[in-house]
Amino acid sequence: MCCIKASCSLTRGFLKGFANKSDEGWLSSMFAHKVDARKDAHSNLLSKKDTSNLYKIQFHNVKPECMEAYNKMSDEVQKELHRDADYPCEVVGSWNTWYGEQDQAVHLWRYSGGYPALTECLHKLNRNMVYLAFRKERSKMLISRCNQLLLEFSFWNEPAPRSGPNIYELRTYQLVPGTMIEWGNNWARAIKYRQENNEAVGGFFTQIGELYLVHHLWAYKDLQSRQETRNAAWLKEGWDVNVHYTMPLIQKMESRIMIPMEHSPLQ
Repeated sequence: MCCIKASCSLTRGFLKGFANKSDEGWLSSMFAHKVDARKDAHSNLLSKKDTSNLYKIQFHNVKPECMEAYNKMSDEVQKELHRDADYPCEVVGSWNTWYGEQDQAVHLWRYSGGYPALTECLHKLNRNMVYLAFRKERSKMLISRCNQLLLEFSFWNEPAPRSGPNIYELRTYQLVPGTMIEWGNNWARAIKYRQENNEAVGGFFTQIGELYLVHHLWAYKDLQSRQETRNAAWLKEGWDVNVHYTMPLIQKMESRIMIPMEHSPLQ
């Protein structure tokens, strides 16, 4: 009996001691994962410091029978916005999707001055009766639409007007949450392999909208040039390493081949 009492006492003592130290023990480590705190937000670590540009990308799915009228009306309104210096925004590029989702228009806008410029522009447009009439008429032509606010990667080219004719590829990557820094670190080294034919137009990541989304925009003379340029990258030492390390970061990816609209600064 004494042995049983002693055993019970020892067991109670052991459990009490274990409970007191459980925060430091192996059981705690199974449920508590320590993560090193980052010193800054992803947007500050990855975006350009010398500019305060904010980008907006729009995806408009247009009724097939309205595509021609939509393009014409968008052309007229965007030209007016470009002429008016009172609006702190500009169209970087406008396209129709050629391969990918059909009957789709894609617009990329730049707001010089970040979020304050975006807010200023929206307030002014909401008082612009011509624009409001355009938006009402445009809504009759659309099946659906969505937009995203973007920042540009610090190591990518600044999107600038270019002459054509070109086709454009918008490659979109849905990343595993928490991997944006790793993606940026790899592509900061890899972008040098994709500059030979001046194909790199711009690289962006979402701030508002679907998160952990990356857009890479490329320009090629035609589909044959695209194939040759992409194949040439594999002959450069280091490109395969970038692909090896970035593929596990991707949940989903999509490619759109796009044709510039008549008024697009990117031709």
